Amino acid sequence: MYENYNVLVVDDVVDNIQVAMNVLREDNYNLTFALNGEEALVLINDNDYDLILLDIMMPGIDGYEVCKQVKNNPLKKDIPIIFLTAKTNIESISKAFQLGAVDYITKPFNADELLARSRNHIELYQSRLVLAHNNLSLKVKHQKEKERLLSELEATQKEIIYMLAELTEAVSDETGQHIKRVASISKLLGHYHPALGKEDVDTLFYAAPMHDIGKITVDKEILHKTSALTDEEFEIMKTHTTLAHKVLKNSDRKIIQSADTIAMQHHEKWDGTGYPLGLKGDDIHIYGRIVAIADVFDALTHKRVYKESWTVQEATQYISDNSGTHFDPSLVDIFMANKEEFIRLANV
Repeated sequence: MYENYNVLVVDDVVDNIQVAMNVLREDNYNLTFALNGEEALVLINDNDYDLILLDIMMPGIDGYEVCKQVKNNPLKKDIPIIFLTAKTNIESISKAFQLGAVDYITKPFNADELLARSRNHIELYQSRLVLAHNNLSLKVKHQKEKERLLSELEATQKEIIYMLAELTEAVSDETGQHIKRVASISKLLGHYHPALGKEDVDTLFYAAPMHDIGKITVDKEILHKTSALTDEEFEIMKTHTTLAHKVLKNSDRKIIQSADTIAMQHHEKWDGTGYPLGLKGDDIHIYGRIVAIADVFDALTHKRVYKESWTVQEATQYISDNSGTHFDPSLVDIFMANKEEFIRLANV
């Protein structure tokens, strides 16, 4: 059934090529191999392939560059490329899809998986050729595939964020529902803010749980101390903002970038007396200003190792009393105008 299809295997390790080809021979493909990116590009330019299995990490021209050049070639751009790689992080996978790859298989790969995915993508490629031959547009189909892949990656990113945030709770003095309540309170504040759209509010909701991720680095004796912190201990506690920034600043993903901003700025104060940068007023990002209120309100209304819980009346009064000093006055106005909704969220 598959004997007329041409498959190119590209890897700088001969053993990897041999293993892949031994598996693919089960379907009687016409198999060709290349040991580096340069050789692969020559073969691709001179031959017609129905599938390319491409390693990422190779000396010289790596797999990403090979993929990029193939997709920039009008005569070859539709050939399906599957990355065979040991790189499994979200950024690497996302980059592969952005460059035009249709799939990825992690090493060491399973024989049945390699065969199944190769068959599926060859069949899809052949179907596309038939559709193109009959002048049927694939534009909508391609867009839906891209949206699905990006959606899956974003879902994974959100799941990882919650896992990390829950890890923070495990080592800190916070309750298990704290991150969820802070996210929900932040979302509600963002919803009522006239300058934020739905996409902004969604980003805020998913990024807010990372506000205290830097506490993972703080000594547990300080985190769990039942009495007031000394000046020296407080200085150490304050580093959870800057240490989080050092880690999160390297991401180019919108949610992680927003989490970086929140983790760094949610202890800044409207009058400039906060930390770590002493930012003032509108110089504090709106996400930081929103999470500042959400975090304080939830912390006040729930018991911690160093304090008993306040009543919601006491906590809302504190928010009101600190308008223009600790908190953004416009956000406090929103909070007070809708305080019953925020109180319900605090009781979750």
